[in-house]
Amino acid sequence: MRCHYLPYYGPTASSIGIPIRPRVSVSFEFKASLENGFFVEHTSSLFLLIRSLSLTPTIMAMNLGHQIGTLSGNQIPTDFSTGEQPSSATASTSAVWRAPSGNLRSNSPQETVSPPMLTPPLTPRSAGDWSHLINLPTLRPDLSAACQAYATEEAGTAEWKEGGRKEEKKGVPVFVMMPLDSVSNGNTVNRKKAMNASLHALKSAGVEGIMIDVWWGLVEREAPGCYNWGGYTEILDMANKHGLRVQAVMSFHQCGGNVGDSCTIPLPKWVREEMEKDPDLAYTDQWGRRNYEYVSLGCDSLPLLKGRSPVQCYADFMRAFKDHFKHLLGHTIMEIQVGMGPAGELRYPSYPEENGTWKFPGIGAFQCYDKYMLNRLKAVAEAAGKPEWGGTGPTDAGYYNSWPEDTPFFKKDGGGWNSHYGEFFLSWYSRMLIEHGEQILLSATSVFKDTGVKISVKVAGIHWHYGTRSHAPELTAGYYNTRFRDGYLAIAQMLARYGAVFNFTCIEMRDHEQPQDALCAPEKLVRQVALATKEAQVALAGENALPRHDESAHEQILQASSLNIDGSMHEREMCAFTYLRMNPSLFQPDNWRRFVAFVKKMKEGKDGRRCWEQVEREAEYFVNATKPFVQEAALALLH
Repeated sequence: MRCHYLPYYGPTASSIGIPIRPRVSVSFEFKASLENGFFVEHTSSLFLLIRSLSLTPTIMAMNLGHQIGTLSGNQIPTDFSTGEQPSSATASTSAVWRAPSGNLRSNSPQETVSPPMLTPPLTPRSAGDWSHLINLPTLRPDLSAACQAYATEEAGTAEWKEGGRKEEKKGVPVFVMMPLDSVSNGNTVNRKKAMNASLHALKSAGVEGIMIDVWWGLVEREAPGCYNWGGYTEILDMANKHGLRVQAVMSFHQCGGNVGDSCTIPLPKWVREEMEKDPDLAYTDQWGRRNYEYVSLGCDSLPLLKGRSPVQCYADFMRAFKDHFKHLLGHTIMEIQVGMGPAGELRYPSYPEENGTWKFPGIGAFQCYDKYMLNRLKAVAEAAGKPEWGGTGPTDAGYYNSWPEDTPFFKKDGGGWNSHYGEFFLSWYSRMLIEHGEQILLSATSVFKDTGVKISVKVAGIHWHYGTRSHAPELTAGYYNTRFRDGYLAIAQMLARYGAVFNFTCIEMRDHEQPQDALCAPEKLVRQVALATKEAQVALAGENALPRHDESAHEQILQASSLNIDGSMHEREMCAFTYLRMNPSLFQPDNWRRFVAFVKKMKEGKDGRRCWEQVEREAEYFVNATKPFVQEAALALLH
């Protein structure tokens, strides 16, 4: 498709009082009236005109430092005090995508030498930190107008039917994940002024809304039934003020111990006290290692948490959230994503990074050795007439960092996974996970019935060793998916029974970017999930697994979200996409320009006819309006 530049018919430089001398840099003060709409209508044309005359404009403004930190994501010294001290924390480099090593294979089957580290698509919600954003006042009115000039709404706002299906509107709305520490341990908003200005910028760029973790460990920290919504009330009110919709995540897991976790938010104090008394409340592997990220699903229905079961605690938390924010449900808060495991995902904690236990691309380990899980296994084995199968899980499945062919259970020829025992165990293990999800969904749909919100569940994108027969990492995580069996269809069918959205990760990844000796295949995995959700007639949403700001990732997301998988899907698209994440890197000039164009293309949808060059040119107008602030920030970093 050819792109054509339109002729310029706006005001001349002389008509707006700008003295023009070709090839001379001009510094001027732009005092266009906001009342007559001049700035909104002609900012883009003005920059285009000046650039065509080889001029270098510098818009003189008061208190530029107020804006620089937010737009660039870097702390800029200023002559004023905000009254708050900016954080000095740094972002975790493990959460940033990088090109994979050529060969990750360890020479030792026992994994005494770990393969080179490559971070897989884990925990998008916990990746990255934005502590360099300083606390700033709201954006200047003229900058706000310039931002709004770009944020046209021809794509419209998506409307949702029950079950997360879009009505009539085309395109995929884009949400942006907030920093995982948006609310502090003191139940206040972290970097409040920067948060407010950043939300303004996101809205101006055409973003549909934000996703934010509502941490169980913060809200109900001190005592059961005592909820402190401080911080969340302010952020949700900010979102409402800026016209942003909200995906609220009921985060019943610990923050810390996974890829990119830049802060620690443990489970509530009183839950940890019960786990100390009864360690079997934690997931346990065959070597007795406890995992305290999430309460074991083996005790979902047992009143072991101060007289309540874990599922009752989750239901009470969601009910309290609904009661407190009922005035925002259905118009600002449009989605409740229900956390169901580590990193908020419906899975077992089979690949924990804490203390170096697991490294990519290890196969992970089964997590069914606490007494509550073993009691369930024993009962099922006896009912099946195989009591000898009920004493333990597989003991020949290797270690966390093993590879499939190094283990008797997962090897392709004669592996235990493909035996009668393997079918029995894996069916039970995966069914327990699905039943866990079903119990929590039953509570969630009951709590939020008739509120106008949709419910979603996140499933992990475990793409490594996908090309093997056994799909070992998926099996240890609880997804009974092999070369001969579709493990995602059962999950999709369960979600469909409750009208919930299937939210999937690793949408931005390409097969060739991953280490091929580990037989990684994220594109094939996404395709399988898309087909499963189509068959189950459940809406599919996506997330990028790791922070990516490059055009290759954006193009892959566009392609994947269009669901152009087979000829029968031409009317289907993802119902939403959530972008990982709002942090300093997002506001860097080149990243911001690419992001603005990406949002525009996503809103156009699969039927969009405009080429990338045209969309990027429009995005350039928007970026130019904020360029002085970004340039000033870059200059400040040199000193």
